[in-house]
Amino acid sequence: MTELPTDVADESERLTRLARQAIDDEAAAYRRERDELLAKYGYTARIRDEDDTLVCHPAEWVDDEGTVHPQQIDDVDRGVERSLSGPGDGDDWDAIETHNREIAAAVADEHGDPHEETAHALADFAGNHYAKPIDDLTEDELAEFREEYLPRNGWPSDEQLQALSLSIEYALEKADGDRLGYRE
Repeated sequence: MTELPTDVADESERLTRLARQAIDDEAAAYRRERDELLAKYGYTARIRDEDDTLVCHPAEWVDDEGTVHPQQIDDVDRGVERSLSGPGDGDDWDAIETHNREIAAAVADEHGDPHEETAHALADFAGNHYAKPIDDLTEDELAEFREEYLPRNGWPSDEQLQALSLSIEYALEKADGDRLGYRE
């Protein structure tokens, strides 16, 4: 009984969001990449339209016609659900993505590396993981970015890790979040 690793669920959610923003072949490529990633763990994905949720579950739960039968489910905890609307507003993901990318670009223009890389990773995290603007991230969400997301998904350099708090502060300043006291 393999459970889906959190980083694989995160990446599946990210690829699903990217597929929604892309068209035709590019969208299909993102979905194919997600499906191939999940297949490595014996999982499959579907979108539950009624609440806009990505559902990842063991492929063994699905019959040849693509139907999930309750008697096939051995442990419901093996399924993973991710809201595609996110805990934030989520109604206008394009606007959120544009806003977050503008913040990352402003940090890059003013401060360069390693702050640029961190700002772009923070934009990915805020938009794809929480569907909210960088300036709306809570202290707990920023801690999650710093302690979990970036080390696992951003492959940060030593220099980037040493400047992490300052990089986040720069992004929050650009977001006009007035959170100058963020530094650890």
